[in-house]
Amino acid sequence: MKNIFALAIVFSLTACGVETATTAATGAVIKKNEMEEGKKTMERSQAKVEDAVQQMQQRAEKDGER
Repeated sequence: MKNIFALAIVFSLTACGVETATTAATGAVIKKNEMEEGKKTMERSQAKVEDAVQQMQQRAEKDGER
C-alpha cells in the first residue's frame, strides 16, 4: 500500500514538472516568434525610410537642376 501511495506521489510530481517544462518551452517559442516578427517589422520600416531618403535626394537633385 505504501508503494502505491509513493508511486502516485512520484507520478503526480513528474506530471507537474512536465507541465512546467512544456509551458516554458511554449513561452520560449512564442517569444522567438515575436522577436522574428519584430525584426521583420524593423527591416520593413528601415527600407521605407531608405526609400523616402532616396526620393528626397532625387527631388533635391531635380530642383537643383532647374
